[in-house]
Amino acid sequence: MVGYDPEAKCVSTAEAAAAGSESGLVTRVLVSPLDVLKIRFQLQIEQLSSKNPAAKYHGILQAVQRIFQEEGLTAFWKGHVPAQFLSVGFGAVQFMTFESLTELVHNVTSFNTRDSFVHLVCGGLAACTATVAVQPVDTLRTRFAAQGEPKVYPNLRHAVVTMYQTEGPRTFYRGLTPTLVAIFPYAGLQFFFYNILQQFSKWAIPAEGKNGGNIKNLVCGSCAGVVSKTLTYPLDVVKKRLQVGGFEHGRAAFGQVRTYGGFLDCMRQIMQEEGPGGFFKGLSPSLLKAAFSTGLIFFWYELFCSLLCALKSPESTRRKEG
Repeated sequence: MVGYDPEAKCVSTAEAAAAGSESGLVTRVLVSPLDVLKIRFQLQIEQLSSKNPAAKYHGILQAVQRIFQEEGLTAFWKGHVPAQFLSVGFGAVQFMTFESLTELVHNVTSFNTRDSFVHLVCGGLAACTATVAVQPVDTLRTRFAAQGEPKVYPNLRHAVVTMYQTEGPRTFYRGLTPTLVAIFPYAGLQFFFYNILQQFSKWAIPAEGKNGGNIKNLVCGSCAGVVSKTLTYPLDVVKKRLQVGGFEHGRAAFGQVRTYGGFLDCMRQIMQEEGPGGFFKGLSPSLLKAAFSTGLIFFWYELFCSLLCALKSPESTRRKEG
């Protein structure tokens, strides 16, 4: 159901936006702790190892324990309000744009809209559109998840006003370049591999074993998320480092801080000081998050679309009239 299908079209672009926003909302609540861990790891200059006494975080379990002891359970949902705006907005714009683009491909070209490469291009373009729309919220989410105690920003309104007054409007688009560079292949590959895995499952699973469609969507989405995240992860690290530029005072409790002159300068400094491994800091929680979030996004999206189609079916209409 992901993508335009002329033979089974029952979801409008507005309904696709609604299903995308709902899937983003539910998924964000469930994966927020992994997102906080990922951001903390990505922003740590020191090596993620217990052999380094200056490193605040060493691994997933140690980081969970330390964050819980120092900041409490709610710390795993730091920045949750802007993160929810991000997920709801991103999901709505991404799936609405993706459905519109695949329908456009069907109407004006000879390409098959169910082709994996069509999904690769349309998925990447849809994600870029959604990224530009929600980038300010993503920057706010990163700031909230990155700050320690005492908090620099007590609430969302204070953060927006302070950042605007002290750093200017451009600060809300910090890291946009690496974000766009990373999001096109990342999201495109998600849709690409999801499509391939769905086609493979139709071939591999016998007809009588296809009742568990929702579980199949979850598994295909999870696998697609892991592969795409691994291939594009270094750019995500660079994006997070750039997004906290100008926020060095809020990072003091977490170890060393660095100032980066831009995308290339950030990559150069990471390579010189942290080596190739610096580009993969936080990969473990990120892969867990990618597996859960991508799987759940496609799971909930397909489920909500199926419910919308069921509500519009002739049988449902007759039941309402009766």
